Amino acid sequence: MPPFDIITTGAGPAGLLAAGEAARRGRRVLLLEKMEKPARKLRITGKGRCNITNTGDWSAFEAHIFPAARSFRPAFMHFPNTALIRFMEEEAGVPLIEERGRRIFPRSSRAQDVADALVRWTKRQGVTIRCHAEVTRLLVDRRRATAVEVRLDRRTEIIAARALIVATGGLSYPATGSTGDGYRWAETTGHTITPTRPALVALALVEPPAIAAPLTLRNVALTLLIDGREAGEEGGEMTFTAAAVEGPTILRLSLRAVDALRQEKKVALRLNLKPALSPRQIVRRLEREEREYAPAPLAAALRRWLPAPLVAPFMAQARLTSAKNAAGLAGLTESDRARLVRTFHEWEFPVAGYGGYDRAVVTAGGVSMKDIDPKTMRSRTIENLFWAGETLDLNADTGGYNLQIAFSTGYLAGLSAAAACELPDANVPARAPAD
Repeated sequence: MPPFDIITTGAGPAGLLAAGEAARRGRRVLLLEKMEKPARKLRITGKGRCNITNTGDWSAFEAHIFPAARSFRPAFMHFPNTALIRFMEEEAGVPLIEERGRRIFPRSSRAQDVADALVRWTKRQGVTIRCHAEVTRLLVDRRRATAVEVRLDRRTEIIAARALIVATGGLSYPATGSTGDGYRWAETTGHTITPTRPALVALALVEPPAIAAPLTLRNVALTLLIDGREAGEEGGEMTFTAAAVEGPTILRLSLRAVDALRQEKKVALRLNLKPALSPRQIVRRLEREEREYAPAPLAAALRRWLPAPLVAPFMAQARLTSAKNAAGLAGLTESDRARLVRTFHEWEFPVAGYGGYDRAVVTAGGVSMKDIDPKTMRSRTIENLFWAGETLDLNADTGGYNLQIAFSTGYLAGLSAAAACELPDANVPARAPAD
C-alpha cells in the first residue's frame, strides 16, 4: 500500500481546500508545493486585500463565469458562497466583511491572514505539506495515475498514491509559482488544452493621453469596439497609467479585447466621461455656466468638469485651440460645442496590446472542461486523477468570482478523491459524493 492515499500538487486555495477536505474524511494526504511556502499568490490577491467571494446567488455568478458557467455549477452547488463564508468564519477563523458590489473581504483587509488561516486549517486536518517540492512528472499506467516524480533539493523521488489532485494554478503571476505545470502534465496524459491567454489584464493604448499618470476616473462608461462594432460595455472606474488603462471596467472588458487582438482585429475603447448627462444636458449646463461665471479661459471652465490633468488632452482631442481657450465658453462656435460634447461622450482610444501574465489577475484557457466530469472534477481520461482551480478552463470577472471557482472546485475534487479511495477496485470511476 502506498504511504499516501492522495497526493495534491499545488498549495494555493484550490489545493489547500482539496487536501484538507480529503484528509478530513480520513485519507492520508500529501500536499506538494514547489515554492518556499504555501499560498504565495493568495497572499497578494486583491491588491493584498483578498476578495474571497461574492454574496450573489447562482444566477448572479452565472453571468460572470466563462466560457461555460454550467460546467462550474455542480462544484458551486456542492460548496456555494454561503458555505465558503461559513467555512472561513467558523472553521478557518477569519472574520469577514461585505463591501460594495456584494464583495466579501477579510475584516482585517489582509490577504495574508486568509492564507495563514487556510494553511493552519489544512494542517489541522492532518495533511502533510512539503514545500520546495517540485513535481516534474505524473506517472500513469493504463489510464491510472500511479505516482508523481518530485524534485526535492538535489534528489528526485517517486511518491506513489491511490489518487492525484492537480491544483497547480495557471500562468498569471509566475513569480508566485504559477508557471503552467499542470498544462504540461495534462497534455502528456491525453487531455485537451484550451489555448491560454492573460485575462483581467491592463490594455496598452496606441496613443495614451499626455497626463501625469496614474489618473483614476470614476463613474465613467466604456464601450469596447472590435472592428468598429460594439462588443461590450462596462461602467464604473478606470485608471490611466503611463501607456495603458486598467481598473475594474478595463479588466471586465479585457478578455474580449485580448481574444480580438490575437485574431488581429482592430480594437478600441470608447470613453464616456459623463454617462449620466445627455448631450442636450451638457449643452444646457455649459450655457448656464456662461451666464453664472465671469469670463475665463476655456481650460478653467473645463476644470469644473474634469480632473485637471485631463483638461489639456481633452481640449486637444476636441480640437479646441489656444485661441479658443483664451476666448472661453462664449467664444465657442456651434461646431466647437458639438466636438466638445462628442469628446465627453465618445473619446476613442485605439488599443495596441495587453499586459503579460506577470500582471494578469487570472489565466483564461486551460484543461478543457469537456475532459472533466463536472460532478466530481475527475478526469475523463485518467481514472483517479482530479483537477481543481485555475488549471481548468474556467475564469471569471473581478468581484470574488475567481476565488470562489478555486475553492468550490478544490472542495469537490477533495471530496471526490476521498470517495474514490473508498472503492475496493481502484479502476472503478469515482462517484459523485453526497454532501
